[in-house]
Amino acid sequence: MKIKAALAGNPNCGKTTLFNVLTGSNQFVGNWPGVTVEKKEGRVRKNPDITVVDLPGIYSLSPYTLEEVVARNFLVDEKPDVILNIVDGTNLERNLYLTSQLTEMGIPVVVAINMMDIVRRNGDKIDIDMLSIHLGAKVVEISALKETGLDEAIEAVIRAAEKGRRIPQHNFSGEVEHALAHIEEALFHDLPDEEQRWYAVKLFERDKAVIEKLATDKSILAHIEKDITHVEEEFDDDSEAIIINERYNYVAKILSDCYSKKNKNGLTLSDRIDRVVTNRFLALPIFAAVIFLIYYISVSTVGTWVTDWMNDGVFGEGWQLFGRFIPGIPVAVGELLTKINCADWLQSLILDGIVGGVGAVLGFVPQIFVLFLFLAFLEGCGYMSRIAFVLDKLFRKFGLSGKSFIPILVGTGCGVPGIMASRTIESDRDRKMTIITTTFIPCSAKLPVIALIAGALFNEAAWVAPAAYFMGIAAIVVSGLILKKTKLFSGDASPFVMELPAYHMPPLKNVLRSMWERGWSFIKKAGTVILLSTVVLWFLQGFGFENGSFGMVEDLNKSVLATTGSLFAWIFKPLGFGNWQSTVATFTGLIAKENVVSTFGVLFGSAEVSEHGQEIWTALQAIFTPVSAFAFLSFNLLCAPCFAAMGAIRREMNNWKWTAFAIGYQCGFAYCIALIINQFGSFFSGGGSLLGFAAAALVLAGLLFMMLRPASRKEIKK
Repeated sequence: MKIKAALAGNPNCGKTTLFNVLTGSNQFVGNWPGVTVEKKEGRVRKNPDITVVDLPGIYSLSPYTLEEVVARNFLVDEKPDVILNIVDGTNLERNLYLTSQLTEMGIPVVVAINMMDIVRRNGDKIDIDMLSIHLGAKVVEISALKETGLDEAIEAVIRAAEKGRRIPQHNFSGEVEHALAHIEEALFHDLPDEEQRWYAVKLFERDKAVIEKLATDKSILAHIEKDITHVEEEFDDDSEAIIINERYNYVAKILSDCYSKKNKNGLTLSDRIDRVVTNRFLALPIFAAVIFLIYYISVSTVGTWVTDWMNDGVFGEGWQLFGRFIPGIPVAVGELLTKINCADWLQSLILDGIVGGVGAVLGFVPQIFVLFLFLAFLEGCGYMSRIAFVLDKLFRKFGLSGKSFIPILVGTGCGVPGIMASRTIESDRDRKMTIITTTFIPCSAKLPVIALIAGALFNEAAWVAPAAYFMGIAAIVVSGLILKKTKLFSGDASPFVMELPAYHMPPLKNVLRSMWERGWSFIKKAGTVILLSTVVLWFLQGFGFENGSFGMVEDLNKSVLATTGSLFAWIFKPLGFGNWQSTVATFTGLIAKENVVSTFGVLFGSAEVSEHGQEIWTALQAIFTPVSAFAFLSFNLLCAPCFAAMGAIRREMNNWKWTAFAIGYQCGFAYCIALIINQFGSFFSGGGSLLGFAAAALVLAGLLFMMLRPASRKEIKK
């Protein structure tokens, strides 16, 4: 028997973990028809006849966010055989609110209470059998992290599919039920009995999407409107709020019979921890300390030790292993090419282009893996959800929603999914502003650039990497202030609702898997996009016009790359890096940010030098000062992201004008910040000009004016 099961649940309920455990590698990833929200399907490993569709994490089936629309449309139109509803056992009331809606749809529902290990550890008790009776659906206990109870859940799915569709059985208060009965009687003669309840509730809520779908006659709508209005007068509230309250009353009644909490008035371990980490005074300093520690360990200590070993050993002269010297890749490859009498141009391509360029990027892989390890742990233990909650208050003061932090958090791994995560924001204006500013945060591709500049110009100072992260946060805040003062983005930030999962120790397997998946994605990019880029760069920097003819050149300044870069170098001269090498690195960074490092690797690297990384450092010290290097770093962190992220911006904006505005704003903002850093830094260090200082001061004054100016009357009215 072929079964299609929809996996539904609140965000952070463990749904994705369960989906990965059930399906393993049997997953298919695409997009939902007509929208760019990612669609994940998979066959259950132990029973390939069952296909699981992973719906977006949602709190309700009201059509406010794109995720809720997608989930609801799938359930209503596709009508899966079973809904497997994942419920967080540590927060039953909030999760069962969605369950009450799912059980109204007439589709068989299996409720899987997740995190039961934490529930038992807290001393709480859930009467599974009584809960099944109240919900009219089979309830099973599982732990997605520990992979317990999964076989029972799959068996329940099979049995529910065999029984087929069912009529919802829960009831609301008398007045509401009376109005719903009138709606069913007036409208739903042709609908199956099991579907009438859900449509009646939606019409009672005056759901526009359902009214359009049913093409309801206006005279009938006017007839049932009398019943709805009567209930609203009785309850002194609007119909949608009445249904919300009825659902919570229904859930509360169930929990009074099925759930007993050990410490009803006491504080759980999570509550006690939250008293500190979400404290109004301590939360932000703790967050700053955590970020500093992560980047300090990733970039300045453990990550650097391994990276130095990679650069000096694997991609350098070599290293000692058990008393035996093992040559590095450049040396070993160079000896092999010499032994087979390889042509000089091909030897240069392999050593200076491929090994030099790709090796310069891969040398930073250890730092990236360490960073991803920490991020995976913070996400898995529940701390990152708290940061979104903490930053909501801060972000709202600057016109942003706390929901904007979710894309920012995702963007620390890669800007593309970070941009896509903005779909959870209801307000179109807030969503667009989040898309524009999300890539200000350093992603994994920017980490090698940060590490390179920190090592070459700042003696591997521990403050550089955290400063880059907080610069991204500051850029988002400043941009929020600036953009919210314009007519395009004026208005209140959208409300922020997010589940705070209980703190728990994430399984080591899950943390390592998350680290590996993100890190492997970085390595694959080095073997594809960056590899191709380094080959092109090698050709452009190795060939040019010399002595009246085109061919390989001895002087790099006569190469095609130098000639092309020199045409645009003047643009960056006020920023302190008006040389063709850094100009080329900046432009290649638009293909992939890692290309900034690989470009310097191709231009300055040499397999003949024992310390490959050190030679690049020396070359960078010749073309940068510490001030201009930080301006260069700032510009490349804040300017337009890579081509893949630009494509994501285009898809999410669904408009070329908005896409052009986003990229233009990012580049313009980055230019202003880099100009201020370079001109102010150079002036106060004794090397700048009065004219440059005045220009930077004027730009700074302009930014402050746009941040602090009052909103116009039209914007306030809007």
